[in-house]
Amino acid sequence: MDLLTARTSDLAALCLFLLIWIAYEPILRALARGRRLINADMIAVRRAWMTRMVDRQGSRLLDSQLIGHALNSASFFASSNLILIAGAAGVLFGGEGAYRRLEAAPILAHAPRALFGLKLTLIAVTLARGLLSFIWAIRQLNYCVATVGAAPENAGVEMKKAYATAATALINPALSSFNAGVRGYYFALAATAWLAGPGAFAVTTLGAAGLLAWRQAHSPAAKALRQVRTLLDEVGYEPGEGSPGRDAKPDGT
Repeated sequence: MDLLTARTSDLAALCLFLLIWIAYEPILRALARGRRLINADMIAVRRAWMTRMVDRQGSRLLDSQLIGHALNSASFFASSNLILIAGAAGVLFGGEGAYRRLEAAPILAHAPRALFGLKLTLIAVTLARGLLSFIWAIRQLNYCVATVGAAPENAGVEMKKAYATAATALINPALSSFNAGVRGYYFALAATAWLAGPGAFAVTTLGAAGLLAWRQAHSPAAKALRQVRTLLDEVGYEPGEGSPGRDAKPDGT
């Protein structure tokens, strides 16, 4: 394969990656309006969680601990992203010596130094996008902790319902940002595969997107969450009113 053909194939694989990477989340949101996916089911589960939270007068330690667990996880992943970004940047700016050492690796495809730098830049950018998602998740989860702590006690049913709706509107984007950060690892892995050549890059990109889609709709976790949401729909989402039945609908996606 001559250099011109290699560059053309690299460009095609890069365009495929960017298309899937950028369009994945909007497409997922569109699909969630008509299908039962994990993200849509989790919105309903969190709505039920916040409804139960406002009913737990004087005993919301469990809710704070659960949010704190998510905070610790987001902090761990954010720290991991920083280390990986620093590693990619170290190689990118390591000069001719770093380029030659990696070029000699048996599983990596030969590429001009400029193209090699572009590959490392893509890895760093993919990880950086995930890092920003984790940072935003951490900030929002801190807001959620304060919201749980400020939940009113001895409030009427309408007040509880309104507070649960507001708390749900806060925790859903917080955990969606966390999910976006985790999803970034899939695409960072696909970007890393570019070092092995455009073919590996394209196949890994399609594989990562396919794996994410399968886990959203057909994995055992997705099926279990569908069942959990169905049961919650039967119980209802109104605070302090027993079980209103199937007429109580969760928030949409």
